[in-house]
Amino acid sequence: MSAFLRRSGQNPHRWATKGMKSKKELLAKKKHIKRKSAKAKHNRVLGIHNPHAAGADIGATEIYIAVPPDRLEMNVRCFGTFTQDLRAIVQWLREYKVTSVAMESTGVYWIPLYELLEQEGFEIYLVNARHVKNVPGRKSDVQDCQWLQYLHSVGLLRGSYRPAQDICAMRAISRYRDNLLHFGAQHLQHMQAALDQMNLRLHHVIADLSGLTGMAIIEAILAGERDPRQLAKAARSSHQGLSRDYCQGAGGQLARRASIRPGPGAAELEAGPTAAGPMRPEARRTQ
Repeated sequence: MSAFLRRSGQNPHRWATKGMKSKKELLAKKKHIKRKSAKAKHNRVLGIHNPHAAGADIGATEIYIAVPPDRLEMNVRCFGTFTQDLRAIVQWLREYKVTSVAMESTGVYWIPLYELLEQEGFEIYLVNARHVKNVPGRKSDVQDCQWLQYLHSVGLLRGSYRPAQDICAMRAISRYRDNLLHFGAQHLQHMQAALDQMNLRLHHVIADLSGLTGMAIIEAILAGERDPRQLAKAARSSHQGLSRDYCQGAGGQLARRASIRPGPGAAELEAGPTAAGPMRPEARRTQ
């Protein structure tokens, strides 16, 4: 048979390849059936662990709250973000016997509602938005608050750590202090750049431009003083021996350039070191 097929110019494996294709199709169908069964197992309804759970989708101007669907037919309601709106949310949740609320920790919009619900005795789950996004099975017609409410009710959410209010207050003060020091360092760099443009080498003569001597000389310049000798007198008594260096460092092109004048720039130069100065022990030392 194969010799006859070779003489006629046909492929002897033609019928064999047809059989192989049919076997591949059967295998593909079996795999497809297995995938369907696996999806069916995956899409089974999960048990409710938190029957009194709600979900909150918090934005800049609107807050969407979803309560359990068995409590209300239209279980999603939109609220504002003012204080009276937040209190209305608390009353609405209590009306439908909600004891636990899940919300995403995006931005800072969640903080007022979180603190109010915490004061009112609700159990709050502060959820990472990335964890919620990675959970499969969400439908396209489900809102964010409804999806949070469902995941929270079946126990698939894990709350993030939120310290106590006293610790949060101390953390805010510490972060504010770090910001002041950071901004003060930036203002000092701006001051040094302005002094370099006017060929004033004060920051090469003085160890700390934000010290008492440096700020005294800069304040004298802002007041209109242009004589290097008078500017050198602003040095502290412990640095009077370096008056010659101060005169040389202060002998810049103040008369030709008006880069430092009382105004917005001067206020920025003055506010930068003094804002962070009380927080820094090294800024109080005598220069």
